[in-house]
Amino acid sequence: MNTEVMIERIQAGELDEKLIDIYVDEGMLDYQRKRYVEAIKHFEYSYGAGEAELYSAPGRSEVGGNHTDHQHGEVLAASINLDTIGVARKTEDGLIKIISDDYDEVVISIDDLKIKEEEKETTKALIKGVVAGFVERGYKVGGFCAYATSDVLIGAGLSSSAAFETLVGTILSGLFNNMSISAIEIAIIGQYAENVYFGKPCGLMDQMACSVGNLVHIDFEDPMNPQVEKLDFNMSDYGYSLCITDTKGSHADLTHEYAAVPQEMKAVASYFGKSVLREVEQQDVIKSIPVLREKLGDRSVLRAMHFFEENERVKKEVGALKQGEMEVFLDTVKASGDSSFKYLQNVYANCDVANQNISVALLMSDITLKSNGVSRVHGGGFAGTIQAFVKNEIVLPYKMQMDAIFGEGSCKALRIRKYGGIKVI
Repeated sequence: MNTEVMIERIQAGELDEKLIDIYVDEGMLDYQRKRYVEAIKHFEYSYGAGEAELYSAPGRSEVGGNHTDHQHGEVLAASINLDTIGVARKTEDGLIKIISDDYDEVVISIDDLKIKEEEKETTKALIKGVVAGFVERGYKVGGFCAYATSDVLIGAGLSSSAAFETLVGTILSGLFNNMSISAIEIAIIGQYAENVYFGKPCGLMDQMACSVGNLVHIDFEDPMNPQVEKLDFNMSDYGYSLCITDTKGSHADLTHEYAAVPQEMKAVASYFGKSVLREVEQQDVIKSIPVLREKLGDRSVLRAMHFFEENERVKKEVGALKQGEMEVFLDTVKASGDSSFKYLQNVYANCDVANQNISVALLMSDITLKSNGVSRVHGGGFAGTIQAFVKNEIVLPYKMQMDAIFGEGSCKALRIRKYGGIKVI
């Protein structure tokens, strides 16, 4: 569709129904109209008016399975109605050119997809990795120019990088492969880009949730062939919103805290001659607690037991959603958060007990919500964000309370969207 026609149709309200369907919140309609129009105008400014296509890829929120994927466990994650959108057009020069928000244009050649150390941890590396993943699987690729903009919060545990990888993969699927590449394969390619080209050893949960959409249950028992189950559950029908609060805690100097979690879990698995806890029986760990405490320390035991119980909680959450048992689901989310606090111990850093932003956020969530919702640590933990499922009628006072403590705009009221990476127009 011509970009000028796109703008006219959006401004005339002809895409309103589709935008409400994507973002699950009629209150966001004006914002999304303006956002899409501005993105198209930015594209026209950089690459000229003419034929183009519109794509979207959401951020994600972990719901269950806190720190289990690296032990080949099970997770429950959800796509959210914050996303990265892209305006894209095929070109014939063999170059991929992408401008993202206020950043400089990134240019790669589809004829030069070599891994380069100096490109690690850059946007160029992510793009090259996705393109290389398509090529290695025998899919078509080609040159294109694109303007991308994102409202996925960076550093808030909502996977802005996975949303970008999914967007690039969805554009390649749409422009050159008739949207025939499955969401699961786009996710696997995104993880490949981040692991191999970008240099970050992430799991597959982020990309899978961004690419597949809605709530997604993933079993990583075989990490090379994860079992993925999409749950068609509309949380809005049950009167709840998903709220994410950025507590403004710094992640600086916390690498050792994050690294210790899988290290200690794997140490317990190693005691039984296994590489990950998924290969160990919980009862064997329980029987061996006296010797494990002596050899590995108490925290390793506690974290291992969190893994086993958390895996079961994911199953319970999935079952509750399938049966429409919202109260059971919420109780299990709360139990997951309690386990992360008490046993996984990723709510604050032991090296900095004076600063406990997440603990304060969880305390005030309990006081404010009472029976109107539940909260838990979100993502990796130690600093950063909390997650809360809040009754719609309580969202505003809850947001006001969180913003009063952590700063204006700290709390975002989100919805779970049913689409992963999609072509909008």
